[in-house]
Amino acid sequence: MKHVVIVGGGFAGLACARRLAKHPEVSVTLIDRNNYHQFQPLLYQVAGAFLSPSNVAFNLRGVLHGHPNTHVKLGEVVSADLATHTVHTAEGQTYQGDMLVLAAGSQANFFGTPGAEQYTYPLYSLRDAEKLRSRILAMLDSADRDPSLEGKGALHFVIVGGGATGTELSGAFGDMLLRLPREKLLDVDPAKVKIVLVDAGQALLNGFTPKSQVYAAKNLQARQVQLRMGTRVNEVHPGHVVLSDGSRIDTHTVIWAGGLKASALSGSLGITTGHGGRIDVAPDLTVPGVGGVYALGDFANVNDKHGKPLPQLASVAEQSGKWCAQNILADVEGRPRQPFAYFDKGIMAMIGRDAAVAEVGEHRHELEGTIAFAAWIGVHAALLTSMRARMSAFVEWAWDYFGAVSGDAILDDTSQLQVDWDDDGEAQAVRSS
Repeated sequence: MKHVVIVGGGFAGLACARRLAKHPEVSVTLIDRNNYHQFQPLLYQVAGAFLSPSNVAFNLRGVLHGHPNTHVKLGEVVSADLATHTVHTAEGQTYQGDMLVLAAGSQANFFGTPGAEQYTYPLYSLRDAEKLRSRILAMLDSADRDPSLEGKGALHFVIVGGGATGTELSGAFGDMLLRLPREKLLDVDPAKVKIVLVDAGQALLNGFTPKSQVYAAKNLQARQVQLRMGTRVNEVHPGHVVLSDGSRIDTHTVIWAGGLKASALSGSLGITTGHGGRIDVAPDLTVPGVGGVYALGDFANVNDKHGKPLPQLASVAEQSGKWCAQNILADVEGRPRQPFAYFDKGIMAMIGRDAAVAEVGEHRHELEGTIAFAAWIGVHAALLTSMRARMSAFVEWAWDYFGAVSGDAILDDTSQLQVDWDDDGEAQAVRSS
């Protein structure tokens, strides 16, 4: 029996493990720092209090239940010896396999922006989403308690990055803030809430058609989102940001959706990495020059059949995980590996209630509005890990849509209330874990 060690329980690693779990001639050890798989495309809905954490996180052992050849180990892999297929965790454990799959995911890329790592709220993990939800609610409650804080930036929210994450979050945020005061009986004037989306590009949703980009911008502005396109965030401070045009925005909540890079593990592998710190892989998803090692998902630079880089999407990660499993089984059975062939189903983005864009298929048939909104819900529900998860998410969405009530608006991290409003040197506790 061949032993496969998989690092990372995201879309790529879990898809690979689930496919291999069906084959008794292979044993699998899946290692992740969390005991759950997190559905990253919906994290912004947790931050916006539309979904609860249980709607987007699924116990890995539960997902792989019933497969005795598959084992989940909790640990953070910090180094690896590719030649011997051995990995080491921060907790002191060592795991070795006949084959190694690196699907360790990504982390926020701050591009060296001063203060960004210390004072912003990234949105790339369940912890990030829960912390951001508490921060948003903390600022609303602070202004509700003391209206004078409105003049100190309590109700100013800056979102950095106009890609899918930043755009979807801005739309959901706009919907939530416009409805939250009425629903939750907060004495906050919605007209005083300022949501600013900053992006260095000239259009939202890079990779979408101009028609979709215009539609997204129009609908964000209808939700009172101010767009600052062609502008960079030069500095982030505890109580304000400085933009590349020299302007300043007083704010205590800067949300970073400005880009991704490979997780820190990529820097300890002893090999040269490519764009975004990711591993450049061969067409069959193997790491060149190293036998029996694969790299997947946001941890790798994967090309399509034309040799062009594929984006860091859940669909790319999931398909690469399944394809990797097939190539591993080919190795086990002595068959040749096959080059990865991505099936492009299209791209889509939710802008807000009854507003979305979808470009379907390789030829990008365009949809927008209510039809795209329904398509987005259907596709994302289908990607969830289990039928129970799909039904639960549908119930939450239906309750929000027809009942006009947002979901889990719980301020469960009271450290997010700790702000020195009279000093730009805000207490560091707000970013503590």
